[in-house]
Amino acid sequence: MEIKIGDVVRLKKKHPCGSDQWQVIRVGADIGVRCQKCHRRVLLARGVFEHRVKGVLSKGGSILE
Repeated sequence: MEIKIGDVVRLKKKHPCGSDQWQVIRVGADIGVRCQKCHRRVLLARGVFEHRVKGVLSKGGSILE
């Protein structure tokens, strides 16, 4: 999966705040994401992240349709 910093993704499970949209803030063996609603940061292992991604909403600022 091609993920870059700044991408906004939708995960399968919602965050306790109610949002399912996350912005990628770190890429490596682990993927760091920040909730778009409450700005909480979470670090996920790459395999876990790729399993939980439902879709990519935007690539580094440009909206995909």
